Amino acid sequence: MSFVTLRKLTKSFDSTSVFRDIDLTVEQGEVCTLVGPSGCGKTTLLRAIAGLVAPDLGEIHLAGEPIGHLPPHLRGIAMVFQHYALFPNMTVEQQSLTAPAIAKRVEEMIALMDLGPRAEARPSALSGGQKQRVALARALAVQPRLLLLDEPMSALDAQIRKRLQEEFRRLQSQLGFTAIFVTHDQEEAMMLGDRIAVMLDGRIAQTGRPDEVYRRPTSRAVAGFIGNVNLLEPAEIERVFGVITSKAWAIPPEALSLTPMDGAGVVTGTARISASSFRGTVLRFSLESRGVVLIADVLSRQSQSTPTSGAEVTLYLAPGDFAEV
Repeated sequence: MSFVTLRKLTKSFDSTSVFRDIDLTVEQGEVCTLVGPSGCGKTTLLRAIAGLVAPDLGEIHLAGEPIGHLPPHLRGIAMVFQHYALFPNMTVEQQSLTAPAIAKRVEEMIALMDLGPRAEARPSALSGGQKQRVALARALAVQPRLLLLDEPMSALDAQIRKRLQEEFRRLQSQLGFTAIFVTHDQEEAMMLGDRIAVMLDGRIAQTGRPDEVYRRPTSRAVAGFIGNVNLLEPAEIERVFGVITSKAWAIPPEALSLTPMDGAGVVTGTARISASSFRGTVLRFSLESRGVVLIADVLSRQSQSTPTSGAEVTLYLAPGDFAEV
């Protein structure tokens, strides 16, 4: 049995279904990112695991033992919320110091979070990023069996968020804790998760490694949610590439090449570049081909030889670079 196992977990409020038939496993030492749009049931599911919400049906197992009957404080679970949940009258050090026995652990967490110079500060004197690091330090100080995080970085600005994401991965690699991380941000889910669970309309639509879910979505719904995928219907595939098929294609933007490629099964089409934008490591092109709008990402270092807006180009697509959905 996996370290965390959810079986047929179901919850409704009055006549409204929040989530249903949730099956999910998380291995020990793994970060599972639970990603989905707002309102799909992610937060309520997390609260059910923590014991803050009682599911209507289903089982929750942790380390091989059922915990659904236990109150929150006996489950060995710590939770980090979006809005910090810090005590305004306590210093950074006091936030984590819940018992004398863990004083040394608190010192270690403060050092790991690079919060030493702010140990005597109160929340009002901390930045958003520092507050969230305090919340994470407090959760880890009690050495929980499972860490739950409910969109902990969504209120931070982009630069701080990116830095905190990197710190989270460093800490997880160093400490090896098991976590379920809820987010609505696909990029964050890809970066932080060893595995991803895509939640849509109260159900788990697909689970897998980040690259598997991104490159091999199992449904049109997942393909439409993860990334900026080009989702082409059979008639559109025939117009662009001249290929007759009964299934739609989910094509990642980077799979569409504007430079010739060799290999069996490569298909080609023509398009006109309608716009382009610089995205750091890539140039993103908006393309139009016989009434079909496409997006292609090209490495920006190739920009000197890349055609400009209005140019007619040939598209190349290898058979292993898209998924049938």
